[in-house]
Amino acid sequence: MASPSAKRSAPPAFKPLKGLRLLSLALNLPGPSTLMRCRQMGARCVKLEPPAGDPMQRYSPAAYAQLHEGMKTITADLKTEAGQKSLHRQLAKTDVLLTSFRPSAIEKLGLSWKSLHRLCPALSHVAIVGSPGAGAEIPGHDLTYLADMGLVPGLELPATLFADMGGSLMASEAVLQAALRQRVGGKGVYLEVALSEAARYLALPRQWGLTQSKGFVGGAHAGYGVYACKDGRVAVAALEPHFAAALCEAAGVAASSLVSLQSAATRAAIARFLKKQTRAQLAALASQRDIPLHTMA
Repeated sequence: MASPSAKRSAPPAFKPLKGLRLLSLALNLPGPSTLMRCRQMGARCVKLEPPAGDPMQRYSPAAYAQLHEGMKTITADLKTEAGQKSLHRQLAKTDVLLTSFRPSAIEKLGLSWKSLHRLCPALSHVAIVGSPGAGAEIPGHDLTYLADMGLVPGLELPATLFADMGGSLMASEAVLQAALRQRVGGKGVYLEVALSEAARYLALPRQWGLTQSKGFVGGAHAGYGVYACKDGRVAVAALEPHFAAALCEAAGVAASSLVSLQSAATRAAIARFLKKQTRAQLAALASQRDIPLHTMA
């Protein structure tokens, strides 16, 4: 089957943040990916970087280029008087400020909510932090937040930066909330987004038991799993009864109940069938029998 990732969807015509001016001081991944999402929703985005630039530009120029496409980037040293003047010129024409500093660094830069709200009552501040409350001062990264939530089960690194990207979605949601608040009341609001809370949210299915070994999407259901095929692997997601029935019929397996779909015998029979099929054959089977699956090299 063709990979869904190969088809890039067109940006939505609806632009809920059109007219909103967003200034970001946030570096690395969560802040810039939030900025990218907000720009896609119509916000006018400006990124203020330190003289050394954003580390992302050094370790992944391609990612940096995509994250900052279509937005203005300026440089200023916020530890200097000239840099502070440049920042305040930008703040005077900004609706939402986005940061990813620890609270102590925010204070040192003179950007506490009390100071900002006094200077610019209509300005909102969305602050991305590692953990909420006092935990915001504790150093951490995507990996540590995922590990704390039980999302790093082995010695391999996670397939992607789940907490960072999940946090960026929460931060873009916070920007939307701030925009609504401003339109209703005309005043700014302070909203904090913790990456550890993004990891906690993503971990809910595991905490509920859904992705544990005895959960239906954790290995207990024979129609939901990753199997070997003749020339690669296949991810099968035949979870609903009609999909599971189509898979079992194709495999010649008599599995008429949910109990039988949880048996080792049914799983072994499906595994034997899939092992004999090529990726091309499985793609054709999926199309002919309406079975949700995706083959991999």
